[in-house]
Amino acid sequence: MSEDREQERDGQREDAAQPSSAAARRERRASARSAARKGRSGEPANAGSTRTTESKGRPTPSRDGRQGRVSPFRKIGRFLREVVAELRKVIWPTRKALMTYTLVVLVFVSVMVAFIAGVDILFAKGVDWLFGG
Repeated sequence: MSEDREQERDGQREDAAQPSSAAARRERRASARSAARKGRSGEPANAGSTRTTESKGRPTPSRDGRQGRVSPFRKIGRFLREVVAELRKVIWPTRKALMTYTLVVLVFVSVMVAFIAGVDILFAKGVDWLFGG
């Protein structure tokens, strides 16, 4: 086993015993990731990069401090634009396919109506027979 790995394990054992803050945990994870990225040559994958302690840049617009409320009319407009965009993605059936689907639904509904009507008539006759009506 290499010395680096032994030192890494010893350091992890010491760190695990000490209570740590969220920042310390993030730092430990970052160092573990960089150690996991080492290539076959033993060099880290990002050896030329010095971005380990740099800031990540400017915050996203939602965290930029702009907490203004959006007008309900703007929300409705955005919703309608998104609806139209989604409807453009829909693959609409052809006229022939639509007629076929409609016919299948009508036949199925007719069969189910006939079945329910038959069961209803049977139960009505059974109740009549049972209670002598």
